[in-house]
Amino acid sequence: MAEGEITLEQTPTWAVATVCFFLIFISIFIEYLLHLLAKYFSKKRRTYLIQALSKIKTELMLLGFVSLLMTVLEKPVAKICIPKSAGETFLPCGSVDSSDWDEEETKCSEQGKASLLSTEGMTQLRYLIFVLASFHSVLSILTFGLGMAKMRRWESWEAETRTLDYQFSTDPRRFQLTHQTLFGKRHLRYWNENSVLRWPACFLRQFYGSVSKVDYFTLRHGFIMAHFDQDNNFDFHKYIRRALDKDFGVVVGISFWIWMSAVSFIFFNAQKFYNYYWLPFIPLVMLLLVGTKLQAIITLMCLDSHDKSHVVKGTLLVRPSDHLFWFGRPKLPLQLLQFISFQNSFQLAFFTWTWYKFGFRSCFHRRTEDIVIRLVMGVVVHFLCGYVTLPLYALVTQMGTSMRPAVFTEDVIEGLKRWRAKARKNLKNSYSARPSIDTTLSLDSSPSFSLHSRPESSIGK
Repeated sequence: MAEGEITLEQTPTWAVATVCFFLIFISIFIEYLLHLLAKYFSKKRRTYLIQALSKIKTELMLLGFVSLLMTVLEKPVAKICIPKSAGETFLPCGSVDSSDWDEEETKCSEQGKASLLSTEGMTQLRYLIFVLASFHSVLSILTFGLGMAKMRRWESWEAETRTLDYQFSTDPRRFQLTHQTLFGKRHLRYWNENSVLRWPACFLRQFYGSVSKVDYFTLRHGFIMAHFDQDNNFDFHKYIRRALDKDFGVVVGISFWIWMSAVSFIFFNAQKFYNYYWLPFIPLVMLLLVGTKLQAIITLMCLDSHDKSHVVKGTLLVRPSDHLFWFGRPKLPLQLLQFISFQNSFQLAFFTWTWYKFGFRSCFHRRTEDIVIRLVMGVVVHFLCGYVTLPLYALVTQMGTSMRPAVFTEDVIEGLKRWRAKARKNLKNSYSARPSIDTTLSLDSSPSFSLHSRPESSIGK
C-alpha cells in the first residue's frame, strides 16, 4: 500500500454505508429497467427479443466477472517479472516511464526485469472493459433500431399486396417477357450478365435503394410459392420482422473467436504496426463485401429465372437455394455481421477510453487524421450495418432452401410445443401399459399352460 492512502479502518462507517447504498440502488434500478423491458417484449410477443435481452445480460455478467477477476489478480499479476528486453517490445507509445511505478514493479526493476502488467495498467484495463460493455450494448440496440426504421417502409409494401391492383399485376393469366418485368428491368442489365462487371454494380447498389419495392415483391412471391400453396393471407412483413428479431439475438452475442479478435486488436495497437492506416478499415471492408454478396444473390436469382424461361406468367418467379450463398451457408453472412458489429463497438470503445484516460492528443491518436478516420469509420459502419446490410440480410436469407422457424408465430410455436409434450407423454404411457414381451413368451411356451388350455375332449382323444 502506498504511503498516505486511507484504508477502511480510517474511514467513517456512514461514508462506506452511503457508497454501498448508492451502488446497490443503481444496480437494482438497472435490473428493474431490464425487467420492465422484458415484460414489454413479452406483452408484444417478441420472444426472440427477450432471448436477445437475456444474452445481453449474460454478457454483461461475464464482463463483470472478468473485471472482478482482474481486481483480485491485480497485485499477483504485477509481481510476475519478465525480461526487461521483452518489456520494451511492442509498446503503443514507444517508451516506458518508470517514475510512477508501484512497489511490485519496483521489485521487478531491482532484479533488472520488468513487471508483466502494472497495477495501474490493470486498473485502466478494467475501465476499458466497462466502456466496451456499455458501447456494445448501446450500439447493438441502435443497430436494431436502425433496422426496424428501414423495415417500416416495407409494411406499406406488404399492405399493397392485398390490393386489387397488385393481384391484377400478378395474375397468372397475364403473360410477359422476363426483361419486360420491373424486376427484370432492374437486374437484367448487360453489366449484370457479365461476371466481372456484376460485382461493381452490386457494390454500388448498396448505397441507393438497397431494397426496392420490386425486389421485396419478387422475393416475397418466390418464398411463398416455394413453401406455401397460395399467398392469400401470409404476412411476409411480420415474418421478416420476427426473423430480424432472431438475427439481432445473434448479432449481440460474443463468441470465443470474437473475443480472440478483440485480443488481437489490442496486440496490434503497438506503434510498430501502424494500425491507424489499416485497422479501422477492416469492419468497413467486410461489411461492404457482405452487402455486395447479398445484392449479387438477388441478381443471380433473376438471371437464373431468365435462363430457365423467357416468358413469365403473372410475375417473375425466383427459386430459393442455398448454393447462392458462400459455401452453401445462409447463416455465414450473419456471423460476419456479428464480428463486424463487435469490432466496430470495440474500436469506438477503445477510442473513447484512450480519450478519457490519456487525453484527446495522446500516443494512441497523435494526428487529427487518425481521430477523423476512427470516428468516421465507426459512424459509417454502424449506420450501414443497421440501416442497410442487416435488413437486407433478413430479407435475402429467406431465399435459402430451408424455411426458418421464425415463419411460425409465437402462438403456433407454443401450440406445437404443447402438442409435442402431450404426444410424448401419451407415448410414454402407452409403452408403460403394454405387457412385456418376455412375460408373453414365457406364458406361450410353458408346457403346463399348453396342457390346461386344451379342451377335455381333445385330451381324451
